[in-house]
Amino acid sequence: MTGAPQLQTPRLRLRRWRAEDREPFARMNNDPVVMRYFPAPMTPEETDASIARIEESLEQRGFGLWAVEITGFAPFAGFVGLNVPRFESHFTPCVEIGWRLSREFWHRGYATEGARAALTFGFDTLGLNEIVSFTAPSNAASRRVMEKIGMRRNPDDDFDHPLVPEGHPIRRHVLYRALRNDR
Repeated sequence: MTGAPQLQTPRLRLRRWRAEDREPFARMNNDPVVMRYFPAPMTPEETDASIARIEESLEQRGFGLWAVEITGFAPFAGFVGLNVPRFESHFTPCVEIGWRLSREFWHRGYATEGARAALTFGFDTLGLNEIVSFTAPSNAASRRVMEKIGMRRNPDDDFDHPLVPEGHPIRRHVLYRALRNDR
């Protein structure tokens, strides 16, 4: 498969990235509230490198972290999509589902709506048997999204994230799984 398709939901368009997404994405990635469950906010250079990796995945794998556009309301709200983690753990290799939205778009169901579309794409179009998601235990909002889209947690799967420095308060992560046969 070459190039990821655009996904459409009742309120969202999950699409390829545009040049004009860079500035609001950099602003979002530098927001300490948005980034509180990450080791640190991202610099503009780290954001640019992240967009390059995302675009490469969308083109080469046919899936990735799509830019979220709220139809008729906001041209860029963040991202939702599928990703291949860049680290090794007891559950890799795998495909994960993830999201990050700017604060002004929180608590409106956008992450759940976009994640459902990405999950459906992963199972129905890509033919994946399992999709995972993970976050810091204290990230209640993301954990609620995981549960709303039908993911389940087994505490035996929880792990120390190898890309988070030892001793960092968010090094420990919870792992959720969704299986195609459970839908």
